[in-house]
Amino acid sequence: MSVKHSLLALLTQGPRYGYQLRSEFEERTGATWPLNIGQVYTTLDRLERDGLVEDTGDDGEGHRVYAITDAGRTEVADWFTQPATPSTPPRNELAIKLAIAVTTPGVDVERVIQAQRSSTLRQLQDVTRAKRSVSEDVSGTELAGLLVLESLIFTAESEIRWLDHCEAAVLRAARHRQDTTKDSPSGASPGQDSSPRPVPTHSTPKGR
Repeated sequence: MSVKHSLLALLTQGPRYGYQLRSEFEERTGATWPLNIGQVYTTLDRLERDGLVEDTGDDGEGHRVYAITDAGRTEVADWFTQPATPSTPPRNELAIKLAIAVTTPGVDVERVIQAQRSSTLRQLQDVTRAKRSVSEDVSGTELAGLLVLESLIFTAESEIRWLDHCEAAVLRAARHRQDTTKDSPSGASPGQDSSPRPVPTHSTPKGR
C-alpha cells in the first residue's frame, strides 16, 4: 500500500491537513486499511523534505495545512500510469509459515492448513456480507469502496484455492512416503540392499 502516493493524490484536489487526509483516505478505501495519524504526519514530513508538498501554515484552528507542489503532481501522475509491480517478490507470511511447517518434524501441516482456511473463509463471508450492503450501481466514493471489497473477495477466494492445493500436495507426499516404506524391507532405507548375506561355511579338515 502506497500511503505516500495516496496522500499526494488527495492533495491534487486541494490543500488538506493531516486528519482530513486520513479521513478521506479511509472513506475512499472503505476503511479497509486504517491509517494512524502519526503515520500520516510522518509521511507528510517526508514528502515536504522531498519537495513534493509544502506546508502552507496554520489554518487558524491549529491545523498545519499542506499543498502539493508541481513536483508532487508529476510524481502522482507517474504513479497512476505505471503498473504496480513490486521489484522483488512480496513476502507472504502464510507461504513462509507453510514452507517452514512442511520441513519441521512434528508439525501437523494439515492442521495448520485447516486453521488458516477456516480463518480465510470467515473473512470471505464478512467481506461478502459487506459487499451485499453496497449497490453495484454506484459511483465516486461508493464505487471506490466497492472495488476494494471485490479485491478482498478475489484475494480470499484465491487463498482458499491455494490452501486446497497445498492440502492435496501434503496428502500426496504422505501417501508417497507410506508407499515407499511399504515397498522397502523392514529396517532398510529405500534404495539400500537389504537382501540376506550368505552365511560363511567352515570346511572340516580331511582325516579328522
